[in-house]
Amino acid sequence: MNGGPSGFNNAPVTKTFVIASSIFTIFSGIKGGPDKLGLSYQDIFRNLRLWKLILSVFAFSSTPEMMFGLCLLYYFRVFERQIGSSKYLVFILFSVIVSLLFEVFAVTLLKDPSANLLTSGPYGLIFASFVPFYFDIPVSTQFHVYSVHFSDKSFIYLAGVQLLLSSWKRSILPGICGILAGSLYRLNLFGIRKAKFPEFTASFFPRLSWPSMGSPRGATTRNVTGSAPFHAGRHVERTSPAPMAPSAEPPEDAIATLVSMGFDRSSARQALVQSRNDINIATNILLEALSH
Repeated sequence: MNGGPSGFNNAPVTKTFVIASSIFTIFSGIKGGPDKLGLSYQDIFRNLRLWKLILSVFAFSSTPEMMFGLCLLYYFRVFERQIGSSKYLVFILFSVIVSLLFEVFAVTLLKDPSANLLTSGPYGLIFASFVPFYFDIPVSTQFHVYSVHFSDKSFIYLAGVQLLLSSWKRSILPGICGILAGSLYRLNLFGIRKAKFPEFTASFFPRLSWPSMGSPRGATTRNVTGSAPFHAGRHVERTSPAPMAPSAEPPEDAIATLVSMGFDRSSARQALVQSRNDINIATNILLEALSH
């Protein structure tokens, strides 16, 4: 289960966040060791080290944590493809800010000035993403190992557990705060799931001249920025094309993108044929079918 076609096609916000996290982690290691970025009560309330608070959102505290964390962020690009870059930006900001507030509250309760209680890194975003991963990504394959049931989602959960336990108590607390933030987003607190950034804001990220990192050139699918909400029945009525002759065979990367969202291959192919290979409309057709 790889989250769709390789690279960051239709996931420019995720691409920017992954590269920024890598740069901050490397930079903090050069400047004195990322292990010193963990937050404590003294950092937040006595010395007012706001720079440390900001860096802790991006920079991982060790190379193994960075590898597992970036792999999970890379996989979770499926959600940006699913809801669009404009809404995914809101999800990132909500997850990071709310989880950080929970962390500050937890540090206040524990109140141990002598210890770094929280490890650094985008734990809030990563573990908030496990909430829609659990509820919205269906199991596509199952298998057994010595009578133990596994699925294609099990590997993502195992990577999450490894990251959660990477620094023991210092990583468990940020992970729990991230799960709480993701749960509040799913509960649609203050109607947050309907919020999205203006299109011109989300369109800024594809223009950044980051390295391609395996993104395919000349992709046949359009960017899904701001489209394909989870409940998009009315959107289908506006965008569905008039009945036309059957189109060419859908491209494999378009089918793979829809399969990565949890749809089976046959339904994905039929939706692409019906939408004349428009991945936006095909996604809405599949979501509408699930709602009935």
